[in-house]
Amino acid sequence: MTDAINTGQAPLLKRGAHEILLEHDLVERLAEAKPLRVKAGFDPTAPDLHLGHVVLLQKLRSFQDLGHQVIFLIGDFTGMIGDPTGKNVTRKPLTREEIAENARTYEAQVFKVLDRDRTEIRFNSEWFGRMSAADLVKLAGQYTVARMLERDDFSKRYRAEQPIAIHEFLYPLVQGYDSVELRADVELGGTDQKFNLLVGRELQKHYGQRPQIVMTMPLLEGTDGIQKMSKSLGNYIGITEPPAQMFGKIMSISDVLMWRYYELLSSRSVEEIAKMRGDTEQGANPRDSKLELAKELVSRFHGGASAGEDAMRDFLARFQRHEAPKQMPEIELSAKDGFISVAVALKESGLTKSTSEAMRKIRAGAIRIDGERVSEPTASIPAGNAAVLQLGRRSFVRVIVR
Repeated sequence: MTDAINTGQAPLLKRGAHEILLEHDLVERLAEAKPLRVKAGFDPTAPDLHLGHVVLLQKLRSFQDLGHQVIFLIGDFTGMIGDPTGKNVTRKPLTREEIAENARTYEAQVFKVLDRDRTEIRFNSEWFGRMSAADLVKLAGQYTVARMLERDDFSKRYRAEQPIAIHEFLYPLVQGYDSVELRADVELGGTDQKFNLLVGRELQKHYGQRPQIVMTMPLLEGTDGIQKMSKSLGNYIGITEPPAQMFGKIMSISDVLMWRYYELLSSRSVEEIAKMRGDTEQGANPRDSKLELAKELVSRFHGGASAGEDAMRDFLARFQRHEAPKQMPEIELSAKDGFISVAVALKESGLTKSTSEAMRKIRAGAIRIDGERVSEPTASIPAGNAAVLQLGRRSFVRVIVR
């Protein structure tokens, strides 16, 4: 480590952070001019990482770029408990098989953001897998039920007489103990994780360690602009989604939400983002800024600038000239009596859930075939033909009728 680590790093690390506890501790440790151990935990509850995860990953990368040691912790043990944060009902734990499969995909995807050579990947089953029942009981003795009920979601459920399973109280303790095992100097998490992160500080004190600095990051709203990004809510943008799909989803967010995405995800400077926002307020088209954001993020996750440029050209072609994308799903369908109805083709291709929904979409003018709007619910495609079906602005599929 060089003299580069000093208090001058603090403003860079604070960018986008919601809260730092305690900030003066961070400044003091940076002044010690040695690498900090910076931890963030991710429960493998779904098989893909999305832009909401990237908010934390990007902050980890900022620490890496300043020479600190980053620990990407996969909570394969805590995932079997189920994080109760923000839940008003007990969350169903995952099986070992589900955890293992999701963890493998996390390992593969995380290096789209982090530097592989400067990342330590750990699994908390390393220490909890060898912990005895007596050890776990001893750990549980470090916190009281009263302290646990200080957590907002627990207290709400308790007052509403909704059940709280005993194992849910273990989750904050287990997460906190991870910091003890890893001897973390800093732990990152979403604002909804503040209680759990602070438990880590208390447990480190008990085990004779310097308590970690807690840095909470804002929760990124999903494409609906209301709830935090979540695969279960369907409002997510996955980092492994095809470039055209990712680009289209980013373009679908509101003009207001766009600036939050810029703040939390873009590598552009604060000054540059402020200038772009000021230009928009003075009359510049916000769509142009959104195009730049989509291009930047697609380029980051799909191999470079050319991917972002291609996705932007493809988007403009589709949405300005109603052209189909160069790549799309393709499916073969069987004709009956020499043809297949468009409504059936829409259902069989997965664009709609049923033929009745397909007919409603046709009547609403939301369906195009080869770029031409379909208006008759009885429209059909003859056998021996191929056609591009389009639903709305973003959904395309090529069907081949046999």
